[in-house]
Amino acid sequence: MGPTSALVLFVVIWFMVFFVVLPLRLTTQGEAGKVEPGTHSSAPANANIGRKARITTIWAIGLWVVIAGVILSGVISVRDLDWFGRM
Repeated sequence: MGPTSALVLFVVIWFMVFFVVLPLRLTTQGEAGKVEPGTHSSAPANANIGRKARITTIWAIGLWVVIAGVILSGVISVRDLDWFGRM
C-alpha cells in the first residue's frame, strides 16, 4: 500500500465514522424549545462539530491501523474476495 492509497483509505474511514457520529447526542431545536425563524424544528440546536470531529479522528485512526495492518500483512487479499473465480 502506497502513501496515496493509505491516505485515501484514512479519508474514507474518517467520513464513514463521521456520518455515524454526527447524530449521536443530538438535540434538535424542537426538543430544546427554541426554534430559530427560517429553520425546521428538527435542525440541531448545538451540533458540536469540533468535538464530533475529534471523536471521529480518534476512532478513524484506530480503525485505519487495524484495516491497514490486515491489508499489509496479507491475511486477507483480493483473491480471497474473488467469489466468482474470475481472477
